[in-house]
Amino acid sequence: MDTNPGDDTLTRARDALSRHAWKEAREAFEAAAATAPLGADDLTGLAESCWWTGDVDAAIAAREPAHAMYVEAGNPCGAANTAIGLAADYGHKASPSIAAGWRARAERILKDLPESPEHGWLKRAYTNIAFDSGRFEEALTLAGELLQIANRVADRDLQAMAIHEQGRALVRLGRVEEGMALLDEAAVAAVGGELESFATAVIYCNVIGACRSLADYRRAGDWTEAAKRWCERQSIAGFPGVCRVYRAEIMRLRGDWTRAEEEARSACDELKTFALDIVGAGFNEIGEVRLRIGDLQGAEEAFREAHEAGVEPQPGLALLRLAQGNTAAAATSIKRALQIDPSDRLARARLLPAFVEITLASGELAEARQGQAELQQIAESFGSDALRASADFAAGCVLLAAGDAAGAVPCLRNAFKIWQGSDTPYEAARARLRLAQTYRLQGDEDAAQLEAGSARSAFLKPGARLDVLKADEFLAAEAPAPATPVTRQTRTFMFTDICRSTNLVEAIGDEAWEDILRWHDAMLRECFTAHSGEEIKHGGDGFFVAFPDAYSAIDCAIGIQRRLADHRRDHGFSPQVRIGLHAAEATSRGKDYFGKGVNVAARIGALAGAGEILISRETAPNGDWNVSQPREVTLKGIGQPVEIVSIGWR
Repeated sequence: MDTNPGDDTLTRARDALSRHAWKEAREAFEAAAATAPLGADDLTGLAESCWWTGDVDAAIAAREPAHAMYVEAGNPCGAANTAIGLAADYGHKASPSIAAGWRARAERILKDLPESPEHGWLKRAYTNIAFDSGRFEEALTLAGELLQIANRVADRDLQAMAIHEQGRALVRLGRVEEGMALLDEAAVAAVGGELESFATAVIYCNVIGACRSLADYRRAGDWTEAAKRWCERQSIAGFPGVCRVYRAEIMRLRGDWTRAEEEARSACDELKTFALDIVGAGFNEIGEVRLRIGDLQGAEEAFREAHEAGVEPQPGLALLRLAQGNTAAAATSIKRALQIDPSDRLARARLLPAFVEITLASGELAEARQGQAELQQIAESFGSDALRASADFAAGCVLLAAGDAAGAVPCLRNAFKIWQGSDTPYEAARARLRLAQTYRLQGDEDAAQLEAGSARSAFLKPGARLDVLKADEFLAAEAPAPATPVTRQTRTFMFTDICRSTNLVEAIGDEAWEDILRWHDAMLRECFTAHSGEEIKHGGDGFFVAFPDAYSAIDCAIGIQRRLADHRRDHGFSPQVRIGLHAAEATSRGKDYFGKGVNVAARIGALAGAGEILISRETAPNGDWNVSQPREVTLKGIGQPVEIVSIGWR
């Protein structure tokens, strides 16, 4: 029982607590405690007021003796309630072992007791753990069990909490429409004032978090404003700090970068003793703002603070490295981030746009295409317009890098349209600048100037200095002459070379060598033409040729070697030629081909012996030619070993 029930200070403290005047309640409880020890209920009230004002250490200091008093007084529900609260407190302090110990104690206390709301709150704790660990199916099952308990004990707060837990688990499982309907239902109860403060705050923050994970920023903005008004009415500084960070992100996305940074810094200041993960999220948001402003040093400092608080500052850190010109570090950083939790698709969706941007900057078109395809799949799976905009923007950038300006235009237009409609001006401006680049490549300089000018104006409003400079550079540059189209083509590449040509020249003399070379070139070109080969380059005594398929290339190579052998038999001499073949996708510009596949073919050709046809094992069709046993070789400049075989042509 509480001591000094008639004390005026204690009465004021209890009254303030009932009014949710958290700061006033805390001061009164602390004043009362200075004159006489508080009882268990009043210590719990003090802990609650400390918690809501953002002081988790003080909340723990009050809740632990309250728990002991409840145990001593034979009040198991009170003891279990404080144990569940202490588990949450230590969870916020990133002390998972202590938190688990308090949950175990609560479970032991409640084990043989009749079902009560405390059973529900413990079930909710385990539901939350499953969700935070990415075990969304388990979280959905536990939330269903929580709802059954809530209905049996007729607890409105628990009912709303269970519904909202089901909703956010369904969202993460890709059942977005079903999940958001449940989240909205729970949020309506919160808006209507039907719930106590804790349930209201939790539901507000998690609804905003679900919207944020889906990149549904317009919807998140609506709930953010509702949460802000509720927090201000309740004089709350503590728990909704994560909502404050979410609010900062929404402000940033809507272009209000000054207020976004102020909001994030307020969250960091208010919650520095409350929860490190929220503080880290706040610093991460500050870093994102600084990066967009172009303050790279400020972004570096903020991301370092976020990392020290235990938050992985991605994709901002990787994009910072890219802005600093360190493309290799940027690529390493974003690839490592994608490996942290590969099963969380929505978390990956926040990283993949940066992955595509960085891999394109690194010249890794194939990797960028894979990242865009994954982002597209996630967007379609979750049915989020904003995720579709990110996927379309990435697709436009990939197509633009591959030289397909015409294909990039509809993707970039759609991204711009969605971002403009969802009030995210910075992203919309980035789409416009990319559109300007595509129009310039298509020779429509007037449209390019209009889009770049609009993008520059949009970048100027929030102070995106680096992006303004990019737009200025684009606008100042002269329109280039129409570029040669760049595409990706799959071909079988052939490299030929006369073996020991230097020795031959010395042996027979320059004039005779020129005669042999003219005959050699004419004969090989006849073979290329007969087998649909496209001569790409001819240097000295070798050819680089592209064929539409492996059959044509192999038939041509065999034909070359047999004609050389026939000439050697009939006329006593012909040069020994080595040939290398490999099929791959490569970049086509004009009549030339570039890329890893071309390099592999050239390296295989260099390994061949006199009169030999070497081909990568993956290129050689099965069963159509006599081939040697495969052997694995390491090719210069190629990261992975390649298996090659020799084709028997004699």
